[in-house]
Amino acid sequence: MVSKARIKIVSNELSDLQSVVDQILKIAKENGVKVSGPIPLPRKVLRVTTQKNPSGQGTITWDKWELRFYRRLIYLGLNDKALRALTTIKIPPNVLISLDLIS
Repeated sequence: MVSKARIKIVSNELSDLQSVVDQILKIAKENGVKVSGPIPLPRKVLRVTTQKNPSGQGTITWDKWELRFYRRLIYLGLNDKALRALTTIKIPPNVLISLDLIS
């Protein structure tokens, strides 16, 4: 019997991530299961630096781009009803969810 689930949520939009977390917490409250989290994990930043002038001639100037990834971790006690309800969550396209079942 599975007693817990570890849910890791990653997104580059904080508002979309928060809406998914709110949906999970609402499901947990409705089903009366134990919740631990959401635990904020450190933000990952992808940085890309490119030279503005493609030929390399003239003044060397650079463009700097970055993409931030926000992450949350939730431990959720499970029953059959809560697990079925988790599959009905509406997930935006830029949100990734990984679900690990823990015995």
